[in-house]
Amino acid sequence: MSAPRNDNLTGPDTDRPAYLAGLEPVRHERFAERIYDSLFHSIMTGRLASDSRLPSEVQLASFFQVSRPVVRQALRQLRQDRLVESIRGSGTYIRANPISISEVPAARPVTSMSDILHGLELRLVIEPECASLAALRRKSGDLLRMEEMLDGFEAASGRGDVAHHFDYGFHETIVRATANPRMVQVFQTLEYDVSHAVNLWRHMARMKPWQRTQDALDEHRAIFELIRHQDAEGARRAMRGHVEKARIRMLEATPEI
Repeated sequence: MSAPRNDNLTGPDTDRPAYLAGLEPVRHERFAERIYDSLFHSIMTGRLASDSRLPSEVQLASFFQVSRPVVRQALRQLRQDRLVESIRGSGTYIRANPISISEVPAARPVTSMSDILHGLELRLVIEPECASLAALRRKSGDLLRMEEMLDGFEAASGRGDVAHHFDYGFHETIVRATANPRMVQVFQTLEYDVSHAVNLWRHMARMKPWQRTQDALDEHRAIFELIRHQDAEGARRAMRGHVEKARIRMLEATPEI
């Protein structure tokens, strides 16, 4: 008796198992890109401080669960973008002098811009409500932290230094001021997962950087004042306008779309 046929094992257009239909193999380059994005994000947000030494290739390979050549490829790109430097016999270090906005490496071709736009739509839902709740629940410590982020943003921008971590820190502080840990969890996931939000920042930073930064800073200060005065509805409207303007600035910064 012949063996029973299993139509679920093979797809119609390939000899691959049907359960793999529609899946594409992850290329070597894709792994390197993901590692690059993760390290880039950590550098830009200040989570990896200037002058700090990166883990070894072996440690990074173990952490990201990839081979050493993949890690080496990502580190090579970081060196080319002047974000890190390698010292023979010592290791790879974050560059001591932060790169200026004009030196921020251009993003690779954006193949997932729709993901970024979808993420901004999600921010339009989440962040205005967070601003409203923050206006009602903020503590004195929250206001002090917001002011620190605003002053840091302005000072870094004035020097031409990377200011992304101050920008993000201001938004994160507002979310924390809601006193809702679930809101914080969602925001922290969103900040990185919206098509690697750093890609958005890289695009925006290369188009009229001074004006873009000044506009964002003015909008931040307006939101801060509304939260300080516990104007919940005003804070909601101002935050919504800020995120919508960020979407417009991003589109202006990517004329190829």
